[in-house]
Formats: sequence, C-alpha cells, structure tokens
Amino acid sequence: MTKLFWNTVKVSPAVLAATFLVANSAWAGEANQNVTSVDQLAQASQEIGQVTSVSQFSDVQPTDWAFQALQSLVERYGCIAGYPNGTYRGNRALTRYEFAAGLNACLDRVNELIATATADLVTKEDLATLQRLQEEFSAELATLRGRVDALEARTAELEANQFSTTTKLSGEVIFAGSQVFGDTRVGGQDLASNTTFSDRVRLTLNTSFTGTDRLQTRLNAGNIVSNSTVTGTNMTRLGFDGDNGNSVVVDKLNYSFNLSEAISVKIDATGAELNENVNVFHPDFASSGRGALSRYGRFSPIYRQGQGGAGLTVNFNSGGPLTFSAAYLAPRSNDPADRNGVFDGSSTIFGQIGFKPNQAFNIGFAYAHSYLNNAAGNNTVNIFSSTGSTLANRPFGGNTATSSNNYGIQATFQPSSRFTIGAWGGYTVATAESGANRGRNADAYYWAGSVALKDFGREGNVLGLIFGQSPRLTDNEGGAEDPDTSYHLEGLYKIQLTDNIQITPGLMVIFNPEHNDNNDSIYVGTIRTTFSF
Repeated sequence: MTKLFWNTVKVSPAVLAATFLVANSAWAGEANQNVTSVDQLAQASQEIGQVTSVSQFSDVQPTDWAFQALQSLVERYGCIAGYPNGTYRGNRALTRYEFAAGLNACLDRVNELIATATADLVTKEDLATLQRLQEEFSAELATLRGRVDALEARTAELEANQFSTTTKLSGEVIFAGSQVFGDTRVGGQDLASNTTFSDRVRLTLNTSFTGTDRLQTRLNAGNIVSNSTVTGTNMTRLGFDGDNGNSVVVDKLNYSFNLSEAISVKIDATGAELNENVNVFHPDFASSGRGALSRYGRFSPIYRQGQGGAGLTVNFNSGGPLTFSAAYLAPRSNDPADRNGVFDGSSTIFGQIGFKPNQAFNIGFAYAHSYLNNAAGNNTVNIFSSTGSTLANRPFGGNTATSSNNYGIQATFQPSSRFTIGAWGGYTVATAESGANRGRNADAYYWAGSVALKDFGREGNVLGLIFGQSPRLTDNEGGAEDPDTSYHLEGLYKIQLTDNIQITPGLMVIFNPEHNDNNDSIYVGTIRTTFSF
C-alpha cells in the first residue's frame, strides 16, 4: 500500500470512494462470459438470493489466498449475492469472472459504507486486501465494467427510442395463393377461375393504463376477393378473405377491463365480434390467420351474430369450471337515422354457459336473439353472416326485416396434449317481421366436427380435418327450402417454420353446393403463409 493511498484514506473518504469505483451493477445476474443480453440478466436476477459466506457456494474451491481473502470480506460486510441453492448452476468451478463479480460487489459495499460516513467500519487491512484483489483481477473487473457500461448504454437507447411505455405493437401478415376447381359454378355455368395471390395485413396497438385493462386499436388492409364471385356460393369463402383494395382502415376498436377477479367487461366501439369476445370451443381452428382455411371451418355460425359494429360483452368466472358470457351487439350503432342506432336498428342479444369439469373436456351452450332490418340498403338481412346457403341467410328475402332465435352447442375433447376433437351443432328459428310474409317462420340447422393432431411430423405442426354441414333451410312456411344437403370437407396442415412464420396448405371440398345436388362439387386449394410479430 503506497503512502499516497493511505494519505488519501486519511484526507477524503470521497476520494477513496472514487479510487474504488467500479461498474454500478453488482451481481445482478450470472456475471460470466455467457451473459450477453438484457433478458438473460433479468432472468438471472430473479433467481438471486442473499448469502453471507463464500463457503455457502458449494462449487467454489477455497484453494488460494484470493478465496480466503474474499471469504473474510464477505463474512464481515455481507456483500455477495448468490443463487438460492448455494451453487452456481451446476457442479462447476467458480470462474475468474464470477469471482471478479463477487469482488465487484464487495467494492461497491465498501464504497457505500464510505459514502454514508461509516468509513471507520472499514479497516486498513481490508482496504489493503481489496487493493491487492483489484490488482490480481484487474482484467476481469475491466471486462465487467465494459459489459455493464454497454448494457447501460443499450438500456438508455431503448428507453429513449421506445414506442410507448403503455402500448405494444403486434402484427399479422398473410400471403395467400388460391385456386378454385370444378366443372360448373352454382347454376350450371362453366366455372372460370384463375389462380390468385393476395394479402391481408393487420397491425394491432394494445394499450394498458392500469396493467389489467386493454385498449385495442387494429388497422386492417387486404385485397383477398371472395371466392363466391366465381363459384356463386358463400360456402367456398376463405376464413380470412376481405377486399378493401389494401386501403388501411381501423376495423376494430375496443376497451376491456376487470370489474373484479371474476368479472371482465369489453366495450367495442367498432368491429365487435362474438368470436373475439367469448369462448368458441374450437381453439385449433378459430383464428382467421392461423386456424382453418375456410370461413365455415373456423367456428359455429352462432358466433357470427351481430358482428361488425359496437357492443358490450361481460364474462363471468372465465377461469373456473363454470363460466357465463353475455353480450349485446348493434351492427349499425353509429347511424342516428330511423331504424338504426344502438336500440332501434339491427341487434343481437347473446348468452352462453360453459362447463369445463377437467382439462380434457369443455362444453358450451349458447343462445342468441337477433333482429335484422333493411335500413342500410337492399339485401342487408344476413342471418348467418354469409355462412351457409343463400336461402338460410335470407329465408324471406333480403328486404324483409327478420328476427331469429339461435341455439347452439359446442364442445371440445382433448384426451391427450396432441389430440383434440371438436364439434358443434346449431338450430335457428327465423321469423319475418315485415311485409307480406310477416309472422312466417323458417327453420335452419347446421353441424360440424373436427380433429386436430398436434406436433404431427414436427413439433408445432398441426394436421387438421373438418367435416360438416353449413346452415341449411329445412322448413319455410309457404316459401322455398333447400332441396338437398351440402357437405363441407376440409383438410389442412399447419407447418410451423419458426415462432413467427406458419405455412398452411389445404384443400376444401363443397359437395352439392347451396344444398342442391344439381350443382357439381367445387374444390378450393389454398396455401396460406402467416407472418406474426
């Protein structure tokens, strides 16, 4: 110890603190050469617990003077933090970098004592030991300082350039190639179709003000034209179609929050969809971007009631074995004209009870009462939102105000983590509320089943099969009915290339389109690539 050093100790504790100043991060993570990212440091810091003796580190060998010296300092000043089990993640020797990190912690502790005017607690002998240890591990300490300085600079850069402290941005981009095949379209004309390549882009801003709430703003653009334009039936529609010429629009805006631990509320200003707000009991295929390729194959049509406008949804006990959901949706709530608005226009009242006695089985019973009028223009009545036959969606014509009582049952059964069976069925009674058909009733029903094989061929991949009958009008008092039965068959294979890229090839077959066996079967081949971030 030089004379100048001891004179510094006597003259100014502040100068001594500067002498021993090192990087300001002491043992916040596993301080070795493997710690290279903020995430690793954060993970390590969560695992740290306090100890009071170097000897508690069972994999550190006390074979040299440095260990003995640091052990003495630790026991006197309590300045090292280690892992709760007293080891350094396995049976391995304490590296020089790890030892330097421990030394760094003791240096910080001594600086703290000096800064708080308790320098008399630090003996000259300990200061001399610390100086010798500094000299012995100067290279390792310099490396630690460099790493911490770089980490602090990177953290400052991220904080200065972050998008928002309350908002997270996520996105989904779809590239889709598709081809319709078949001899004739609905009606008997030749089916003339070309291969298409189209896209859909969605950017979502999720903002939280309290940590338990969420304001969702979604931007949407796409140019995926409905296959119905060439096939003559909505039964061939893809589950992610929509064409606005790739113009960016706000298609969804809502705010959700918790009233209590058991009650959650969601208020939609626009873009309300029951399938986004309640459980649809079809987890492997419900998503438009990562689920079934077809529109009908995603979920039961009962969840398409009242979609597109404003709404209020309340979920009760969503984490329990018995759940309840209730919703009110008004598709044209923003229009103040007669027969529009929140209460005078088209609307849907929805309720659902779900029962999940165990992890393998989940079943739900749903009811929806909908009222649809023609205030927005011609042929706006659309009971199943363009899912199923034209007659099922407009049993009395598109200009006749129609109410409907819709009943549905949905279930999933998962005997193992890699195998899921899903099914749904529904029955609807529609009533004409205006015109010459006022008071007339019509019945429609639908059903489907699905199988999902997870990790098929590779971890993350899903092989899926969906078969069913889309909405069919079976009884129409004094009106036309669907003469036959159409069947929907869909096979797809979701290939998870990375966490952010999924490729889904698949084939959809519609037998007897529009529930008429005079119509030839139509085939739709599709390859969907989904990028998510």
